[in-house]
Amino acid sequence: MRYVKWAFWSTLALVVGLFLHYTLPQHDVVRVVGTYQERQDLNDWTRIFWASPDDQSGTLTNRDVQFIQTIQPNGKPMVYRNEDTGWNWPPYFKFDTASLQTEADDLKSTAEAPKWVVITHYGWRNELISIFPNAVGIRPVDGPDVTIIPWFNIFFFAFLLFLAVLFRRMWLQFRERMVDPALAEVGETLDAASARVDAARKEARGFFGRIRAWLNTWRARK
Repeated sequence: MRYVKWAFWSTLALVVGLFLHYTLPQHDVVRVVGTYQERQDLNDWTRIFWASPDDQSGTLTNRDVQFIQTIQPNGKPMVYRNEDTGWNWPPYFKFDTASLQTEADDLKSTAEAPKWVVITHYGWRNELISIFPNAVGIRPVDGPDVTIIPWFNIFFFAFLLFLAVLFRRMWLQFRERMVDPALAEVGETLDAASARVDAARKEARGFFGRIRAWLNTWRARK
């Protein structure tokens, strides 16, 4: 059972970790090299990795999606999709897709005269199943070595820690006031019942012992 318990908690931690890693904002320092729009088919299970804006029907099997092409400081390409999230999940409340695309166009640069920017996004990039992180913000920075402090993530995890400590204290108080006394009462009841059973066994052994002794006296007379 110990291995089952560890397997359960490990799986739960992995699922929660992946969910948070996909949903929480991330920041990439990149150089914008292009933007484009492309028709995307949304008729398979990978639809979960695409936004579902309020102004688009959930029954659509394809739609036009805008993309931002970038180059990372190490020279590797990174492509972001640019979709509104609307009021849906994750709760970025993004409605400025057109404005973000315009900003990205304005920040294009070449390797000879680079303009470095920070793109805030959520999601993952996977070339095998063609999924892209969704850009939610863009701003210029001085260079590729700029330090980005993820304040939102810091406050988010601090809040989670606060909730965890709070719920633990509440649970300990609830256990001390309600669970432990109830368990103690159940234990006392079981102990009393066990004592009565033992007493009944002893009495029964005494009764049958007397009968056995009486029968032995009759056998001795014979």
